[in-house]
Amino acid sequence: MNGYSISSRPVVLLVEDELLVRMATADALTDAGFDVIETAHAQAALEVLQHRDDIRVLFTDVKMPGSMDGLELADLVRRRWPHIPIVITSGHLKPESVRLPDDAVFIAKPYGEKAPAVAIQALLV
Repeated sequence: MNGYSISSRPVVLLVEDELLVRMATADALTDAGFDVIETAHAQAALEVLQHRDDIRVLFTDVKMPGSMDGLELADLVRRRWPHIPIVITSGHLKPESVRLPDDAVFIAKPYGEKAPAVAIQALLV
């Protein structure tokens, strides 16, 4: 486990560059019973994925800084870690206008406080 302890709570990797949105989403997910690892861009998320084997769900925004956006991150996660369910969110894109990875769930922004947890819980059933 590379020094990380295994939690009995499902671990969600949250990738969101907007600090206030990331904080609010992380708080809501924590309140819903998840452990949350927060990152601000795809490269940081990949580093987490390479060093931890307890990530149960990827929750990523599409538009963010760096060389890789959330859709590219989701595609990479689907190929490299196919067991990790993916939730994609965006306030700019419509799900029918892009190709989402197989079995990925889309949530439009702005979303309600409970929407991320509801989507994640449905994926983990």
